[in-house]
Amino acid sequence: MLDYKLLQALVTVIETGGFERAGIALGLSQSAVSQRIKLLESRLGQPVLVRHPHLQATPAGQRLLNHVQQVQLLERDLRRQIPALSADRTRLRIALNADSLATWWADAIGQFCQREGLLMDMVIEDQDVGLKRMRDGDVAACLCSSDQPVAGARCVALGQMPYRALANQAYYDRHFAQGLTAKALQEAPAIVFGPNDQLQHRFLAQCGYHGRFPYHLCPSSEGFIRLAMAGMGYGMIPDLQARLALPQGGLVDIAPGEAVPVNLYWHYWRHGGEFMERLTGTLVAAGVGWLDKIP
Repeated sequence: MLDYKLLQALVTVIETGGFERAGIALGLSQSAVSQRIKLLESRLGQPVLVRHPHLQATPAGQRLLNHVQQVQLLERDLRRQIPALSADRTRLRIALNADSLATWWADAIGQFCQREGLLMDMVIEDQDVGLKRMRDGDVAACLCSSDQPVAGARCVALGQMPYRALANQAYYDRHFAQGLTAKALQEAPAIVFGPNDQLQHRFLAQCGYHGRFPYHLCPSSEGFIRLAMAGMGYGMIPDLQARLALPQGGLVDIAPGEAVPVNLYWHYWRHGGEFMERLTGTLVAAGVGWLDKIP
């Protein structure tokens, strides 16, 4: 039978990123946390953590993390049915993209979190790769652009976020006065969220350009818009944010009619219990109000 004190040590080490911080969170010494991890590895006969060069879970450790996430959700349902049990708050670790967090996410889940006493540990990940976190057992749920669920999980369509290529007027006049020519797209600096962000490539492909281009990397949704407004480049900005920026005269659409749609899907483990079903229903309802319908 699994010893959940040992598993909690593993979860906390991964969540906090170190043994010392895990000890503070658990009210234990760093040595005690280390001993619990060693005991867990001894009982399994294999390591659960890779300590160098970066602290991360091994494949066995990732499966244990996934198991703990599901158990915590089931315990949440049990506490709801038997009030005499501990009323500790539930902490849910999920992966989602920064643009959703910066636009519709808070309004969608705010009341739910207050009503359910839910604490959220939100891991920011690009919508194209967030599902990997779930496969690795690092998160209990994921908001991403893939409609292919991992084994043991469900996938629900929430809606679509259209993105448009925006820049300030001076930047547009400087680089695209003659239109979106191949030469202009080759030379005009873009703003890209991160190395896994493929939105820029999809936009350029729609414009018929498949070559290289200069770009800034900016892993911040708010910073992304500020760089565009400062004239540092053009970037793919979601319509939800563009509606606020365009009327103010800060940004212009450099390619009207060339919006890039991104479908958003909610993935969660099948054994998450009634709690995850309620959360999923809340997100589906919110998607109807905030997101475009997926064709």
